[in-house]
Amino acid sequence: MRHLIFLFIFLTGFLFHFRINAQVGSQSNVIDEVVWIIGDDAIFLSDVENMRRDYEADGARFPGEPNCFIPEQIAVHKLYLHQARLDSIEIPDSQVSNDVERHIYSLISNHFGSQEKLEEYFNRPISVYREELRKNMKEQLAVRQVQKNLMGSVKVTPSDVQSFYRRIPEDSLPYISTTVEVEILTIEPQISLQEIDNIKGQLRDFTEQITSGNAQFSSLARAYSDDDVSAVRGGELGMTGKSSFVPEFAIAAFELNDPRRVSRIVETEYGFHIIQLISKLGDRINVRHILKRPRVTNEEITAALQRLDSIRNDIVEEQFTFEEGAYYLSSDKDTKNNKGLMVNSLTANSPYETARTGTSRFEMSELPPEIARTISIMEIDEISKPFRMMNAKTNREIVAIVKLKSRTEGHKASMTDDFPTLRAIVENEKRQEILDKWIAKKQKETYIRINDNWKDCDFERDGWVQK
Repeated sequence: MRHLIFLFIFLTGFLFHFRINAQVGSQSNVIDEVVWIIGDDAIFLSDVENMRRDYEADGARFPGEPNCFIPEQIAVHKLYLHQARLDSIEIPDSQVSNDVERHIYSLISNHFGSQEKLEEYFNRPISVYREELRKNMKEQLAVRQVQKNLMGSVKVTPSDVQSFYRRIPEDSLPYISTTVEVEILTIEPQISLQEIDNIKGQLRDFTEQITSGNAQFSSLARAYSDDDVSAVRGGELGMTGKSSFVPEFAIAAFELNDPRRVSRIVETEYGFHIIQLISKLGDRINVRHILKRPRVTNEEITAALQRLDSIRNDIVEEQFTFEEGAYYLSSDKDTKNNKGLMVNSLTANSPYETARTGTSRFEMSELPPEIARTISIMEIDEISKPFRMMNAKTNREIVAIVKLKSRTEGHKASMTDDFPTLRAIVENEKRQEILDKWIAKKQKETYIRINDNWKDCDFERDGWVQK
């Protein structure tokens, strides 16, 4: 499994930190040369130097000598891309656009805080970075599709898991991190009617400016939209299908037929929008939007905390259960029908999902930080005091209480308690065996030449240096 993990880590870095050769060629301290040839593709010294510099700047460590590890992983990447071309794998532009925008949004929200800081870090305008990212994201999605096609449907029986468990020495058994099950009940602070009226008035003013020709929709989106990711593109969301939008937004967007008109004001869980059609193609659409999120005052948050404290007291006094309160009173759409129980939706960015995906178990690092801090000192069945947190999905502040349903302390894996995790490990081993055999076969079929100065390596895989 380590090959697949290292490949993913490397390709993720390659995707996020890629520097175009033209930039490197202008730097006097880097002399570009071909260090590997894989089939019809070359790996340049600049590719290796840029990747090494960026990883070292981030404080990351390579699992081995960088001048050996980096080109080897690029070579594996190129083998997959060659197969993607042979298989005529096409990645929809809408999927690429959605992944690119999610990634940029994540960078701005979680790391940089603003578009300007992101541009400063990558030393280029976001428009240039976006196009580079599109190309590399498309390649990465093609690689994943090739891997999925190669691995097919891997079947693992209970006897396979038992055999794996018996052959692993006890001191080498996987360590299972502490996991918890958490129930949550959230309340959204009440937005004042005055704030809503102010936002609607502003959006109506935008609409009047646009329809009268006094302003362009894209200019207003850049200046005033609270959707930071689309704002930098003049509010444009990219060609996508109806299912990519929340229902209220989708209905209003697909009602539009005239690019000169602006939609009615649309309220969604994210805030209030106006929308303009750019183009339609079958069941896909490209629109611009301006989002305005209502601002919540400290007084409104305090009122929500007091209401939630009253709900908590009713639960503690057994007037109703936490689960009943979550079902009938919680504003969290993702958990209320599950009676408050949170479900782990995190997936690995690899051809397989994590063992906990789709279950109610979380490692502490997988929980929102506010929840993780709260439950870290709680006992089983204890209900927290109300606290403030950000809804990561809508980027709006809410208040919440949580109940710690269960905690399983970290331990060595056992057949009785950790069968799903062990089964996932065996599945991953079988998948990796398939990929390893395929790569070994491709190495024999592909012309590979390595610069003599780059051959003296302890590669992870045999077969690169051809006789």
